[in-house]
Amino acid sequence: MNTATAPLTRPARIRREVRGLLTLALPIIIGQLATTAMSFVDAVMAGRVSPQDLAAVGLGNSIWIPVYLLMTGTLLATTPKVAQRYGAGQFSEIGPLVRQSLWLAVVVGITGALLLLCAEPILRAMKVEPDLIEPSMGYLHGIAAGMPAIALYYVLRCFSDGLGRTRPSMVMGLCGLALNIPLNYIFIYGHFGVPAMGGVGCGWATAIAMWVMLLGLAVWTRWGPAYQSSELFKRFDWPQWAVIKRVLGIGLPIGVAIFAESSIFAVIALLLGSLGATVVSGHQIALNVSSLVFMVPYSLSMAVTVRVGQALGRGEPREARFAAGVGMGTALAYACLSCSLMLVFREQIAAIYTPDPVVIHLASMLIVFSALFQFSDSIQVTAAGALRGYQDTRVTMVLTLFAYWGVGLPVGYALGLTDWLGEPSGPSGLWQGLIVGLSCAAGMLLVRLARSARRRIRADKVLA
Repeated sequence: MNTATAPLTRPARIRREVRGLLTLALPIIIGQLATTAMSFVDAVMAGRVSPQDLAAVGLGNSIWIPVYLLMTGTLLATTPKVAQRYGAGQFSEIGPLVRQSLWLAVVVGITGALLLLCAEPILRAMKVEPDLIEPSMGYLHGIAAGMPAIALYYVLRCFSDGLGRTRPSMVMGLCGLALNIPLNYIFIYGHFGVPAMGGVGCGWATAIAMWVMLLGLAVWTRWGPAYQSSELFKRFDWPQWAVIKRVLGIGLPIGVAIFAESSIFAVIALLLGSLGATVVSGHQIALNVSSLVFMVPYSLSMAVTVRVGQALGRGEPREARFAAGVGMGTALAYACLSCSLMLVFREQIAAIYTPDPVVIHLASMLIVFSALFQFSDSIQVTAAGALRGYQDTRVTMVLTLFAYWGVGLPVGYALGLTDWLGEPSGPSGLWQGLIVGLSCAAGMLLVRLARSARRRIRADKVLA
């Protein structure tokens, strides 16, 4: 028997798939952590100025990050479309698709900037303390200047990821973070002729970093040998609505689904805004920690999208289902690690952000809830990533909206801010609602993924 051509055993297949997944995912993880660490750096550096500056940055993050995720989630449709064409060897079709995605990014980026510039009524409607509104809006004005850049950057990143080239996003993310730290120092404290802006300066520093990241990735994809077969920069195309509509048909449900989850955290922050800077600061710390930890399963889900999409492009639906299952197991293994570390070191983590003992106590309590939802969060985000690979996004959007807004938020509101289910527990009750919503989403998306995988396998048998 020729062992070189013998079928692999199941453990060997799992090891091979894990290697392939992690080869894609590790650069994405590093890049995502670096990008998200900009918010971490903003929070830490603003927190050293005052609790008010930290609260203002926290409220600003609660508004711009959901907008950013809605925007980039919509553009994320580029990844599975590129991956399937790459898997099928249709390289000449990739460039025209990406050029239309870039046009979409221009519109989406400008829209995102306008939403941030007009966010003050939201803060007032949520009864945020008046002293926090002005610095929060100043921070958002700075971020708005970078939204068109990050939209264009994200399309180029999805293009690169879909080809299985994830290293550029890692390098650009690290460059953005390395630039963000000294820029924060300059704008927060005032140096080189720049006036001291406090927490507001973090927004302008982040915007500059976004434009530098776009420029760097544009140069990389223009001249890198791996991208030449796609001919992205070979010619100029005007917007083609038929193509953009197809991208939106896949991408908008992705963006809405991601927005549905992230906006719950934003709404909670805004609901807590009336309880004062200390409560908002504690919530912001726990939320920032959760966001950093979430980047690993989120990055794994992006790699799963590529693995599933490329397998389907090759006409191998069983391999696509296998890739989704291995991705799920990998994400759960990470959840065990992250949950344990967060529970053990919750007070030390909170102390990184602020020296205030009251804020540390509140933040460490909320980090416990964050640790507990690591399992359901890892499952739901990986399942959603696999479903993106199948380009099954509309039902995913509906299920996600129901889980977060129909179940999680009402339960959290009832527990935290009303006496419907007993004494209101404030931020703790709202975070308990998050656990319920994420668990509901995880269960429903798992069922949907299983059905989508079976449907593709049956369709392949019929074609055969």
